[in-house]
Amino acid sequence: MAKSKKPIGIVNGKLHPCPKSPNCVSTQAIDEKQKMEPINYSGDLEDAKAKIIDIINSLKRSKIITNEENYIHIEFRTATFRFVDDVEFLFDDKEKVIHFRSRARMGYSDMGVNRKRMEEITKLF
Repeated sequence: MAKSKKPIGIVNGKLHPCPKSPNCVSTQAIDEKQKMEPINYSGDLEDAKAKIIDIINSLKRSKIITNEENYIHIEFRTATFRFVDDVEFLFDDKEKVIHFRSRARMGYSDMGVNRKRMEEITKLF
């Protein structure tokens, strides 16, 4: 399976910035069109991670690629064309928030799919 050529992971304690294209949302975005609020949690990091993983596993066409102490990377595939979206979660246990970034791996626009997915995950949390 081809690995993402797009930047993935943590840089200087943050998720990679979104590109200028409208196919990405992030809690750490500067552009208001791409910005979303992080997910707040109480309790411990392990419980918050377990809850996110349960939500991810309940969603169709998701595959956890990386699961580290405070970071998770998931690939979502679209139903029709099997396009891949990369979703990342960065857990800040000090602030009790979950930062995320969701981005289409290919193309320019995603027709709002990444925002809708992250709104759904936030709601389920």
